[in-house]
Amino acid sequence: MYGTLKDELTATLREIRDSGLHKDERELTSPQSAHITTLKSEALNFCANNYLGLADDPQIIGAAKTALDDWGFGMASVRFICGTQNLHIQLEDKLSEFLGTEDTILYSSCFDANGGVFEVLFGAEDAIISDELNHASIIDGVRLSKAQRFRYRNADMADLRAQLEAAADARRKVIVTDGVFSMDGSYAPLDEICDLAEKFGALVFVDDSHAVGFIGDGGRGTPELFGVMDRVDILTGTLGKALGGASGGYVAAHQEIVDLLRQRSRPYLFSNSVAPAVVAGSLAALELIESSADKRRTLQANTELFDSLMREAGFDVLPGTHPIRPIMFPGDDGARQATQIADRMLEAGVYVIAFSFPVVPRGKARIRVQLSASHSERDVRDCVQAFIDARDAVA
Repeated sequence: MYGTLKDELTATLREIRDSGLHKDERELTSPQSAHITTLKSEALNFCANNYLGLADDPQIIGAAKTALDDWGFGMASVRFICGTQNLHIQLEDKLSEFLGTEDTILYSSCFDANGGVFEVLFGAEDAIISDELNHASIIDGVRLSKAQRFRYRNADMADLRAQLEAAADARRKVIVTDGVFSMDGSYAPLDEICDLAEKFGALVFVDDSHAVGFIGDGGRGTPELFGVMDRVDILTGTLGKALGGASGGYVAAHQEIVDLLRQRSRPYLFSNSVAPAVVAGSLAALELIESSADKRRTLQANTELFDSLMREAGFDVLPGTHPIRPIMFPGDDGARQATQIADRMLEAGVYVIAFSFPVVPRGKARIRVQLSASHSERDVRDCVQAFIDARDAVA
């Protein structure tokens, strides 16, 4: 029976590789950091979500080590059975305080957090109005709900208004958006979104995974950046990027929303609790972030330097100020070109990754560079020179 399926899968995999869309996994032989080692060489790392450079921070590692001794390796249970330690409550309280919400609920990942909200809160009488570029976890979470689905063009407020008008008869309405669109490094206009939400009686849901910890004056993310912290109803995010880079996610929201998620959210009810060492490390990360203004300034300076140097060198860089900087390689052969350049750069000691279909639309391949506060000015300049050299070699 498997023989026929094997042949079909082999043909599909060959097609993916022949079209230049195959995604190889490169093995690291060092901790996550701005400087890493691979099986091939030492390298500058410009493709991690390690925005503040906390993934190998000694204070965070120390907190995790202490938690291993004090609280054990894992919970071996879900939260409502015997998977809740005082540590979990502390982290939820700390996140609520930091984000300015009434309560927070932890998940094993932000993918699970996004997958656990919509089915609980929105049924057949309701409407979900979602940005077309939302993360895959939001798309999958929405699919689990029986609610009516409306999609608006990315950050297009006129189209959002039109979709809200189309959903006018729904019992409940929610506008769903990423705070930062991770493939483009662009921001959702949350102030305008909140204005429309109030006009049409809709809730606002924001996945702020690529902003929490380093965007906004206090690092509280896109709601802080746009001055709408008190106008966003549901906020999801990850502990796996700027907040230490380990794993875990959360939903921060009104008290009643969190209370109901604890009773009915399937990824929460049926997944093991976040490991104690991760919880303790994340608590330490939050403490560091509250005094990380210098790191945020360094991250901004690195982003501006990289952007200006790449534009001077003639690269097609999407506009924006976020430390996600997409270098575009459009057209039918863009995916192959981006992959070849990324491979050449790794040989030269700079680690970047090419993104192609289905992660991004066909014809819009890119190398997504991610800056970190732990990069030096020399690191940034070396990265740009590696781009130039690889482009010349591939051309």
